[in-house]
Amino acid sequence: MDDIYLWLLSFFLLIALLILIVYQLMCLADLEFDYINPYDSSSRINQVILPEFITQGVLFVFFLITGHWVMALLCAPYLYYNVRL
Repeated sequence: MDDIYLWLLSFFLLIALLILIVYQLMCLADLEFDYINPYDSSSRINQVILPEFITQGVLFVFFLITGHWVMALLCAPYLYYNVRL
């Protein structure tokens, strides 16, 4: 039964990451079609960068704690990239 809860938690964390990325892509699409100026677009994107980094880090730590080593290894390069930024 614990595996179901772990799977659901990781599923919702991944959905949250996808929502943040789609929001950033929508802001960039608005910028491309000149619906929004570059300053407003960058300020909107910058608001969601930190929550994206935190969610990715929580997901990585969650995979490490639960013993899902392959998934943690798949998350590691992206987490390393975020830390380097």
